[in-house]
Amino acid sequence: MRFLAYLLLFCVPFSAFAIEDCMTRTTVPNEELNLGQVIELGLCRNPQTAAAYMAYESSRLQKNANYADYLPSVNASANASLPYRNEQWGDWSYGASLSASYLIFDFGKRLADLNQASAAWRAAGFDYDETVQNYIYGVISSYYALLKADADVQSAEMLLKVAKTARDTAQKKFQAGAVAKADVLKADTTLASRELDLERAKNNREITRGTLLAKLSFDAEQEIKIADMPSNFGTQEETKTLDELFEQAKKTRPDLLRATANKDSAWHRRNSVWLSNLPSVSASGALSWNDTPSETFGAGNDNISGSIGIRASMPLFAGFANLYNARAAQVNYDKAVEQERQTADNANLDIFTAYQNYKTAQTVLKQTETLLKSATESERVTSGMYKVGRATMLDWQTSQSELLDAEKQNNAAKYDLFTKRAAVALAVGEIRAELEGEENEE
Repeated sequence: MRFLAYLLLFCVPFSAFAIEDCMTRTTVPNEELNLGQVIELGLCRNPQTAAAYMAYESSRLQKNANYADYLPSVNASANASLPYRNEQWGDWSYGASLSASYLIFDFGKRLADLNQASAAWRAAGFDYDETVQNYIYGVISSYYALLKADADVQSAEMLLKVAKTARDTAQKKFQAGAVAKADVLKADTTLASRELDLERAKNNREITRGTLLAKLSFDAEQEIKIADMPSNFGTQEETKTLDELFEQAKKTRPDLLRATANKDSAWHRRNSVWLSNLPSVSASGALSWNDTPSETFGAGNDNISGSIGIRASMPLFAGFANLYNARAAQVNYDKAVEQERQTADNANLDIFTAYQNYKTAQTVLKQTETLLKSATESERVTSGMYKVGRATMLDWQTSQSELLDAEKQNNAAKYDLFTKRAAVALAVGEIRAELEGEENEE
């Protein structure tokens, strides 16, 4: 089963780094963590995935309980009684019995019940698989969001330095009488704006860090160090076609596999209900011991007795309940078939949307890289022209604003591409392959 592969994946550390006390620790590790290590830490502590695993375990145990129908049932009983008659108490009498029964033949009903429970168990496993993948995707998104927020802070700090340089240059030129006071005022305005941008970027980084820490079940005010991601992917060659993604999803997407398992469970349930209207044959045996005092009523029963037999039974009439139960089971099966079809349609749409978003993100990243190079060169040239008196402060302010926008767009495009690639992996049901690919690229 696919979900077992995920269990093995997350039981083994992504790297040599391991956090042995991940369940009980209250502080984030001081080391710099890569994406795999962050996910490992989160899965160890996350209550949502733990609850989903408990649900899977419950379903497994319920499935195992159905094997009892293939084994004999044995019951033991004992009794002791003190009779009271005609205002007098009699003597104690004792007894014990042992009985056993075994279902010999039921036209396959117990097999249908077992198959239904097994299908429900598989569905629970795929549900756990989906919960784990959704959680991993959430951690991935928060991880990339924090990297983007940190990159925005670095860009804001760089542009703040540029604004300070512009203010100092304008101040020197004003003192030399080369420019008017208005240039200094414009430079001061730009500097104040860049300081405000830096504070906003830092605030956003703190919020983003708190979001990631909350997903890891840590207090939001703690610090966490995370490693940046490589940017050597997103090429046309690595992108599969839509048809390949659709075929892969049929094998790996948890909700598709769960819908199929639920359909199988409903099919076996329908068979079980129908087979319950047929005869069943059982073997039975009993052994009893009684010790009744001779002076009491019905005395003389101090012996061992027993019996063996074969019993056949068949329901004849139960107020049409059997008929309605069979029809309800058929309707439930038909519903499961339609739900499977609906899930497949939704999966196809998810894959198509994620695929198109990823292809667009590839293009956007290339465009923002070109835009950033152009804006960086434009700011450099404009600053040089201003220093020699061939550009105005307004020109320099404009180039700085364009550089700020280009930095933000490039940061957003870079980490949006990471997120969109993870979204494709989630849509296909192969977050594991996404993580393995990133581990190999580091």
